[in-house]
Formats: sequence, C-alpha cells, structure tokens
Amino acid sequence: MGTATLDLFAAALTDPRSPLPAGLTTARGDADAARFAVYRNNVHVGLTNALAQRFPVTEQLVGAEFFRGMARIYAQDHKPASPLMFEYGDDFPDFIAGFVPAAGLAYLPDVARVEAAWSRAYHAADAIALPVTTLAALAPEGLAGTRLPRHPSASLVASPYPVGSIWAAHQTEPVGAVAASRPEIVLVVRPDAVVNVHVLPAADAAFAAAVLAGQTLGEAAGQALDANAEFDFGAALVGLVTLGAFAATERG
Repeated sequence: MGTATLDLFAAALTDPRSPLPAGLTTARGDADAARFAVYRNNVHVGLTNALAQRFPVTEQLVGAEFFRGMARIYAQDHKPASPLMFEYGDDFPDFIAGFVPAAGLAYLPDVARVEAAWSRAYHAADAIALPVTTLAALAPEGLAGTRLPRHPSASLVASPYPVGSIWAAHQTEPVGAVAASRPEIVLVVRPDAVVNVHVLPAADAAFAAAVLAGQTLGEAAGQALDANAEFDFGAALVGLVTLGAFAATERG
C-alpha cells in the first residue's frame, strides 16, 4: 500500500461515514462492505476501551454509556499517532472541554488532565529523585541561580476546581466524599515505583509552576511572592523536593 492508500484506509476505519476504500477486497476478490463495517467497529471498540482504561475516573463521573459514546465520537477524528496505545488520548481532555453534552460538568476536562498526567507518569523514564540532603548541601548564596530540572514523571495540573480531591475520592470503593470546593494545583509524579497525586498548597502554585518550567529558584520565588505575600520559600522548596518533583540540579 502507498501512503495515500494507507491514509484512505485509516480514515475509513475511524469514520463510519466513509465508504469502503477502493480496491479493498476479500480473499475471493469481493468488495464486502459489511465485513469491513465489523472490522471498523472492532477498531472503535479497541480505541474506546483504551480510553476507558486510561480515564477510569472520567468514565465513573459520566457513566459507562455516556463515556463510550463520547469516546467513539472522539475516535472518529483522532487516530492513534503512536503504536503505543497507552499514549492514545493525550488530547482527550481538550476534546472533553469542547464536547457540548459534557458542558454541565465543568471540572471534567481537568479531572481527565489529571488522569492523562497519571498515565504519562506511569510510563515515564525512571530517574533518581533529588534527595533533600543534596538540596541542603547547596550553598545558600547559590540558591537563587539554581535550576531544578523536573523529574521525568512530574507534571502539574492547575484547575479552578478541586480535581485532585475528586480524583482521590474515586480511588476507594465506595467512592469517598469530596469536601474541598476550592481551586487546586495538582502535582503528579512517580519518584519510585508508584505514581502519586498530590494537592499542593495554594500559596505554592506559582512557585511550583515556575520551577518545573525551568526558571531559577530566585525567579520562581519572586513570582510566587508577587502572587501571594504569604509564600514561604523554604517550606515550598523542601516540600516539592520531598515529593520527588526534581531529578538533578544545575546552575542558571
């Protein structure tokens, strides 16, 4: 098959409105649209199952029937970009944000972003997390110019909704209560064998985002103080290091 033919075949697989690709026949030489429809349906089932495995809390929040209908619509226009199916759905949260039938659950896209981050952390490269002892050994006068590259598994999800608490409530059976109602910034990280989801203190949000984006500790602290006069540099830095957010140090 040439590239153009493969593109047509892939498009026909993900879009039930597409006709049977020209030249596609059975071993007997027949063009069998019904047989291709069965194959197409199996592909859609596989893609929706992959999304359900990656976004189980999202599925619980909307129900299996609604989720699978939403996933099938997503799959029509979003073909896998990688043979690694655990990567499928990286932009599913953005799709949910624009999916009108789910508009009543404004927090749903950010819950899905937490789940996508969890999946990426689970499959991220292994790396030794920066220990607190190494941080303590840094010369105080050099801290301002120090950058702390993030751990390969670390990412942040900032939301106007308590999405970390919602995610945590769905990790128990039966589902726990969500007491929080405020915005949350969530750190997802796997410093060892287990992926952890942490809700960070609100005052640390600007600092965490800046440091994980590659800014120096001095730059990040300045932004955090501008955002919140109660920001505690020492507590925030030690807290992030303790959670395993960083992998190494370098001078700015």
